[in-house]
Amino acid sequence: MPEHDSNTPTCRDCKGFATASVTTGARDRDGSRATLSVDCRTCKGTGHATPVTALSAGR
Repeated sequence: MPEHDSNTPTCRDCKGFATASVTTGARDRDGSRATLSVDCRTCKGTGHATPVTALSAGR
């Protein structure tokens, strides 16, 4: 049976890829690259769009 996807729309800014790893240019002691995890500002790392309410729209 196919899995049913929720009808929650994906974030328009990150297209559902809510967290990205960014290299800092430095290396750890074991020689691997040091990275930072950065969340999407719009969806706060969920990957889903949130409905706009009158309060968040400034009305």
